[in-house]
Amino acid sequence: MAPRKKKAEKEKHNKINAYIAGAGTIINQPITETLETNFLPYAMSVILSRAIPQIDGFKPSHRKLLYTMYNMGLLNGTRIKSANIVGRTMQLNPHGDASIYETMVRLSEGYQALLHPYVDSKGNFGKAYSRDMSCAASRYTEAKLSGISAELFKDIDKDTVDFVDNYDSTMKEPTLFPVSYPSILVNANTGIAVGMASSICPFNLEEVCRTTIAFIKDNECNIGDTLIAPDFPVGGQLLYNRSELENIYETGRGGFKVRSVYNYDKSVNCIDITEIPPTTTVEAIIEKAIDLIKNKKITEINDIRDETGLEGLKITIDLKRGVDPDKLMQRLFKSTTLQDSFSCNFNVLIAGVPRVLGVRSLLDEWTAFRAECIKRRVYYNLTKAKEKYHLLKGLAKILLDIDKAIKVVRETVEEKEVVPNLMISFGIDEIQAEYVAEIKLRHLNREYILKRLEDIEALEKEIAEQEDILKSKRKVYNIIIKELEDIIAKFGKPRKTEIITDDLIDDIIDVPEVDDYPVNLFFTKEGYFKKITPQSLRMSGEQKLKDGDEIIETFESTNTKELLFFTDKCQVYKAKVSDFDDTKASVLGDYIPAKLGMNEGENAIHMVVTDDYSGFMLFSFLNGRVSKVPLSAYITKTNRRKLVGAYSDKFDLCKIIFINEDCEVLLKSSGGRLLLVHTGVLQSKATKSNGGVAVMTQKKGQRLFDAFIYSKNMLKKPHRYRTRNLPAAGSLPSPDESAEQLTL
Repeated sequence: MAPRKKKAEKEKHNKINAYIAGAGTIINQPITETLETNFLPYAMSVILSRAIPQIDGFKPSHRKLLYTMYNMGLLNGTRIKSANIVGRTMQLNPHGDASIYETMVRLSEGYQALLHPYVDSKGNFGKAYSRDMSCAASRYTEAKLSGISAELFKDIDKDTVDFVDNYDSTMKEPTLFPVSYPSILVNANTGIAVGMASSICPFNLEEVCRTTIAFIKDNECNIGDTLIAPDFPVGGQLLYNRSELENIYETGRGGFKVRSVYNYDKSVNCIDITEIPPTTTVEAIIEKAIDLIKNKKITEINDIRDETGLEGLKITIDLKRGVDPDKLMQRLFKSTTLQDSFSCNFNVLIAGVPRVLGVRSLLDEWTAFRAECIKRRVYYNLTKAKEKYHLLKGLAKILLDIDKAIKVVRETVEEKEVVPNLMISFGIDEIQAEYVAEIKLRHLNREYILKRLEDIEALEKEIAEQEDILKSKRKVYNIIIKELEDIIAKFGKPRKTEIITDDLIDDIIDVPEVDDYPVNLFFTKEGYFKKITPQSLRMSGEQKLKDGDEIIETFESTNTKELLFFTDKCQVYKAKVSDFDDTKASVLGDYIPAKLGMNEGENAIHMVVTDDYSGFMLFSFLNGRVSKVPLSAYITKTNRRKLVGAYSDKFDLCKIIFINEDCEVLLKSSGGRLLLVHTGVLQSKATKSNGGVAVMTQKKGQRLFDAFIYSKNMLKKPHRYRTRNLPAAGSLPSPDESAEQLTL
C-alpha cells in the first residue's frame, strides 16, 4: 500500500505544479463553447427555476414557501414566528433565509402587493407603495396561511399533481399547485430572467372567474365583456381604452395608464393623494415634485409631505392661495409618476417552455390543466372506492354465515393459517381475508352488518358516478364551473381600481399656470430673441446687438402666446413666450438655434406669434412661385417642439410672410419689375410642403428678389402693377415711383 500512496501523492503534486506553472496563461477558447458550457445552463436555470411563473401562477420560490407552511399545519392553525417558517422552508429552498423572508413579505397581507394575499400576517411587513418602509426582522413578525390559500392545496394529497424530490432528495415537493381558480390572472407576477421577462397585471377575482366560466361554455366568447380591466391592490384610476385592453387580452403584450386618486380639502387648502399607480412609490413622487418646485416649473405648491399612517397611504400637498387644484393635478400627472404606465408581458412557462400568451390562451391552458387535476382526483377517489368496495364484498360473504367464520378461526391451530383458511372456506382473496380477520368481536352484531351492506350500495353508485365523470369532458367542466362559482361566493370582492372612460379623460384639460402680462418681442436677423416688458423697455436705452445684426421683427404681445420659428432647413420649431425669461434691451437675448436645439448649421429666419393659429403663411421662391399654407396646419395634438417639412424644399426660398387675413402682396424681381397680387386668388393647401403656384414669371438670369405686404400709398399707381391673369411678369416702375416708396 505504501508505494501506491507515494505514487498517488506524487501525481497530485505534479498536477498542482502544472496548474501553478500555467497560472496567468491565456487560453484561446471559442465563444460558442463558452456560451454552451457556462452561460446557457445559467440562463436555463434562471428561466425555468426562478423568474418565470407557471400556469398555477407561482414561481418555485413561492411554491416552496407556501407548501412548507401547508405542511406545518398553518392553514387552520394559529400564527407562528416568521423565522420558524423561514427555517423550515430552507429544507426545500437552499437560497438563504433573507430571500425566503422577502418572498413571504411580498405574499403577505400587510405588504399590500396582492389583491388576495396568501399569507395572513401580523407585525410590520412594510408596504409595496413605499421604498423606505422596510419590514421588521423575521423574529418579530408572525404569519399563517390565509383563507384563500385553501384553494391552492385543494386535494393536493389525492395525486392531483406530480411530486419531485427536493434538492437533497430527503423530501417531496409539488411541481405545481392544483389551484381551483386562475390565480395567475388574479395576483400580479413580475420577473426578469435572462433574455426575457414576465409582467402579468392583476385582475379582479370575480371578473376572472366569470370570464373563465364564460370561456368554458363558449371558447369564442368576447373576453372584454366580462374581464373589464385590470384591478390593483393599491387602487388608482385606470384610463380605459378598450382597443388597448383587447390587444393585451389577445396577444399578452401592451400597456395602459393608471393615475392617482386625490381629493381637495377646501378648509385647509390642500390636496390629499390616497391612491397611486402600482409602478411607483410615495418617495419617488415626492422627490420628483420637489425637483419641479426647485426648478420653478411648478410654483403653486407651498409644501408636500408624506402623511402615510395607520389609516393608509396619504401624500399631502399644501397649495398657495387662489390655485386651481384640478389644473395643478393635471400638470403633476404629466410631470411625475402620479400617472404612470403599466407594461404587460404575459410570459408563462407552459410544459417547461416560456410562451407569451393572451388571456384567452392562458384560460385555455389553465382549463386544460385544471381539468387534468380533476380527472386525477376523480381517478384517485375511484381507486379508493373500488378498493373499499372490494373489501366490503368480501365482508358481505362472511356476514352471510358469521358462525362458520368464527368456527374456522377457532379451529385453526396457528395464527398464520387463519387467513388462508378463511380464503378457502368463503372463496375470497387474501386482501379480503386480512380485512375480515381484523374485525373486532364487538362489530359482529346486526347493526354493523346492515350498515356495511348499505355502504356497498352507496359505493356502487359512487363508482358509477366517478366512471361517468372520467368518460365525460362536459361533466369535468361542470365541476370546474361549480368550484369557480363557490370561490366567487366566498372570496369575491368589489373592484379597487376605478375605471375612467375616454369621455371623462377628454373633459380634463391640461392648462399650465402661466402669468399673463404684456411683453414686447424682438427677433433679429442673426437669430437672437428678446422678451422685454413695456416698463423695462421704457427705462432702457438703445438695443444691444451683435456687429452687423439688426432687428427684423417686432411684436407687442402677451406672455401666453406661442412662437413658431421657421428655419433655412425647411423646419419649424415651436415654443411658448413663457419659455423665455424676461430680459432687458442691454443684453443680446436668447440665441434661438441653441435655445431650441436646432441642428448644426441651421438658422432661424422668421418668427410668427399666435395664440389661435389663424391666418396664413406665404412662402415665395426665387423662381416666382408662391405657396399659401394655413397656419392651422402647424397645430399638433402633442407637445412636439419640431416639425419637419415646414415648407417645400424643391425650390430655393426667397421670403416668408405671415398674414392674418387675405391682403395684397407686392413681389419684386431682380430685373426691377413689380407685381401686386391679392392672396385671395391663391389657393391654400394644408400640405405644408406643397410647391405652391407660379405667380411671377422670371426672365432668364433673373429671380424673385423680394416680397412684402402692400400698404396704402406705397405706390402712386398701384393699378399699373395688378393683373387679371397669373402668372404674370409684372411691370417696370414708372419714373415718378420713388425708391423710398418701394422699400419696406
